[in-house]
Amino acid sequence: MIHISRRLAVGLVALSLIGGLTSIATAQEKSLTVFAAASMKNALDDVNAAFTAKSGIKIVASYAASSALAKQIEQGAPADVFVSADTDWMDYAAQKKSINEPSRVNLLGNAIVLIAPKDSAIANVAIGQNFDLAKLAGDGKIATGDVKSVPVGKYAKAALEKLGSWSAAEPKFAMAESVRAALTLVSRGEAALGIVYATDARIDPGVKVVGSFPADSHPAIIYPVAATTTAKPEATDYLAFLRSAAAKAMFEKYGFTFLIKPVS
Repeated sequence: MIHISRRLAVGLVALSLIGGLTSIATAQEKSLTVFAAASMKNALDDVNAAFTAKSGIKIVASYAASSALAKQIEQGAPADVFVSADTDWMDYAAQKKSINEPSRVNLLGNAIVLIAPKDSAIANVAIGQNFDLAKLAGDGKIATGDVKSVPVGKYAKAALEKLGSWSAAEPKFAMAESVRAALTLVSRGEAALGIVYATDARIDPGVKVVGSFPADSHPAIIYPVAATTTAKPEATDYLAFLRSAAAKAMFEKYGFTFLIKPVS
């Protein structure tokens, strides 16, 4: 009887350990995968850390050009939330039935600026009708995102076309896979000039802003956010946090414009 009791005790301990491990595994499973535009990295990293501290839910963030992310989600990448740097790629995701349309909200705004390496002689460029960007670049390159797909490149081309500066400058452009890649080209001195978001220029000490594009020279820069159609239930809490006063303060610290009234 004693021998059987010992076996029973060992069995109960084993079951208890298994139960404990299952609980730990369940807790570890509470995570969300967020696909976000490259320009959001610094600000969203802060927001994600705050959300995790509050909720215990881990955020795994993947940053790239909105175009690349939208196509990855379409192809079945396991994302719970998508944040795009323009409405076009969120519209694309909606058309492909990749996002939960009712969860979509236009969260943030931004601006585009002309940058140069910090030690460049170029300074205080008046960006207006027919300004000579090609001449300004000299023998150097002008970096921005791919104007056919990457949002910052699309905004840049739209602005330059409206200002009458695109045709002459086009041959000098170095098209990058994302705004952060374009920023790096300028920061390293591999491009004489670059067109990036104002928020990106603020986070890289290797560049300086030499001019700002008029807001009416390009479509409004809007960052929509939405849950994907395969999102975990926790995505609802995350989206609510993105709309909170706490998140607003963090986004504004990095230079983003908060486009909605905070929900809490």
